[in-house]
Amino acid sequence: MPTMADVARSAGVSVATVSHVLNGTRPVLPHTRQAVLDAIDALGYTPNTLARSLVTARTRSIGLAVSAISNPYFTEILQGVEAAALEHGYGLLIADPHEDPRHERTVVQLLHERRVDGMIVAPSADPRELVAYLRRHHVPAVLLDRVVDDRAEGAQAFDQVCADSVEPMTRLVTHLAGLGHRRIGLVAGRPGLSTTSERITGYRHGLAAAGLPFEKRFLAHGDSEAAGGERATAALLSLAVPPTAIVTANNAMTIGALRALRERGLTVPGDLALACFDDFAWADLFSPRLTAIAQPSRELGAEAVRVLLERLAEPDRPVRTVQLPCTFVHRTSCGCPEPPSRRPDPSEGLAQPEKGADS
Repeated sequence: MPTMADVARSAGVSVATVSHVLNGTRPVLPHTRQAVLDAIDALGYTPNTLARSLVTARTRSIGLAVSAISNPYFTEILQGVEAAALEHGYGLLIADPHEDPRHERTVVQLLHERRVDGMIVAPSADPRELVAYLRRHHVPAVLLDRVVDDRAEGAQAFDQVCADSVEPMTRLVTHLAGLGHRRIGLVAGRPGLSTTSERITGYRHGLAAAGLPFEKRFLAHGDSEAAGGERATAALLSLAVPPTAIVTANNAMTIGALRALRERGLTVPGDLALACFDDFAWADLFSPRLTAIAQPSRELGAEAVRVLLERLAEPDRPVRTVQLPCTFVHRTSCGCPEPPSRRPDPSEGLAQPEKGADS
């Protein structure tokens, strides 16, 4: 089995230079770095990660604690984290806190005990134990997607990476109001999550911008899951005077809302307009196609890795919060007509779905 010394001889450099290339501990000239990489490839050298971690006190690994990994949104975040970590030579250890604050604290401790170099965590609705643990043990960490007011003695302790939720939700509501809707309902997420609070704020801003009052009866919590979204939508539809349009605050609750509408034989947008926060792969396949806010999920994961690696390289750098913009994806579930470029050609003889088949 080839050794680091063999790589050094083949590349015509010192063992220390090979070490710097492998560990990123010191800048190396591009042509020298390439010579080392070529030698590694030619010899089939595999670094001894365990031995290297004993010397450097680094394991070249990142811990990722994210709930609802099966949700396409978080799956794409995970893919972004994994790709960026591998690009920088880091492995990934993954844990699912299941939205349970105590379990969250447990899995973060387990990741810490595995000596990960740093962590990326999407906090639960009650992250007090999580934040206390990370602070107490001085764990380099980035809080992802859901921001936390973790200030102590006037200073924020952790870097955070998230998407903008307020302005995009405001845009959805003002768009529906611009189409003539005066009773706009919101299926909001799990109470306590920053994303839930921000999207409610955006909803209220949108109503205010359109000159509409906020009415508590038109806001129902769906707990960020499909079953909850179905219950919340059913509650809104059961009002004596129900909304004529509904905004759902995440992709899972959108599925629940569509189920509730189907159960009642209601069509979109004929009986009720629908717009959703979170775009997903099959949103363009529904009939009508779903008007949505697309979050930069993979970019969020990759950015979280970049911010964490910068923290590891410069532990004393100022703490920051990075917020990425979202994209308004204008389709037809809001009641707008299909753009000419999307309208089917009658000559193609495509079968059209039956009325209400998507609802």
